[in-house]
Amino acid sequence: MPFPIYSVITGTGNYIPEAVIPNEQFKQSVFYEAAGERSPKPTPEIVEKFEQITTIRERRHVSDDLVTSDIAFLAGRKALLASKKDKERLDYIIVAHNFGDVKAGDRKSDLVPSIAARVKYRLGISNPFTIAYDLPFGCAGWVQALIQADYFLRSGDAKRALVIGADVLSRVSDPHDRDSMLYADGAGAVVLEARESEKPIGLLAHITRSDTIETAHLLRMGNSNNPDFDGQGLFLKMEGRKLYEYALKTVPHAIRMCLEKAGIPLQDVSKVLIHQANGKMDDAILKRLFDLYSLDSIPENIMPMTVSWLGNSSVATVPTLLDLLLTGGLKGQTVGSGELLLFASVGAGMNINAAVYRMP
Repeated sequence: MPFPIYSVITGTGNYIPEAVIPNEQFKQSVFYEAAGERSPKPTPEIVEKFEQITTIRERRHVSDDLVTSDIAFLAGRKALLASKKDKERLDYIIVAHNFGDVKAGDRKSDLVPSIAARVKYRLGISNPFTIAYDLPFGCAGWVQALIQADYFLRSGDAKRALVIGADVLSRVSDPHDRDSMLYADGAGAVVLEARESEKPIGLLAHITRSDTIETAHLLRMGNSNNPDFDGQGLFLKMEGRKLYEYALKTVPHAIRMCLEKAGIPLQDVSKVLIHQANGKMDDAILKRLFDLYSLDSIPENIMPMTVSWLGNSSVATVPTLLDLLLTGGLKGQTVGSGELLLFASVGAGMNINAAVYRMP
């Protein structure tokens, strides 16, 4: 009798833009409140308070010649090279993103053909049965794409998938909204393969929830905070305090449900890779999670972080974090065979998901 099929990551890659945008650069900005009135606080004070609240001191932005499909391709190509697999034998290319290709100086979203189709074209894949499609699911998109790919592989109908998360948030953020300091650009990717194994490896369990009745519009598109900036298109808008409260209330419980589904105690988890939205928020989520298990002590280095220097690159944060962890790109952070990783993310929708992964 054959062994069960598990989904195993065989290659990872990322694209981290070269342009570093420090907080200092925002001290010349003019910020407005949501009501359209100029902020009464001095901008340097706003910027300093922002760093205290979020831990973000810098972020990365793409150069003017690149769009989302470009950086998705670059990250995907790295993952394919790392996997040492034939690109023509991919069954799926799934690209999680939120805004399509947005060119420098033009905020119109370009979504046809799909970003995944563009990536397949750039990779030069001729196999017509390499199915390419996009997944818009807020910042939780890459983890959800991984979950979808896992279903395909476990069914036996597919053997391998390229799963990419890419976004260019710098071109959809309102320069007159202090939340613009959160947003960054980037891409991360993995090759996920089906593998028969007597012992459970790879993706062991996952869970997803969507809450829309009261929270669907906590992240949305809207006009600039600056009323004189009308006509410049729509910008990404966020109700930060409500989103923080929602995430703190729901993410730890979703993670616990996922761990219980896998039959794994929290104490066995080696690393928690959570969406890099806000450093202080992620710390609070981790503490609330340990509180659910009545655990007072949180292991040192259990939650590697990149938000302080990469900012919030939406769907790219978790796969980029994973790639850096597995390739030695995070100082003092390592992971070995048999160790358990926990992925978790929250994003527009509002959507939350979590997945447990055992290193092969």
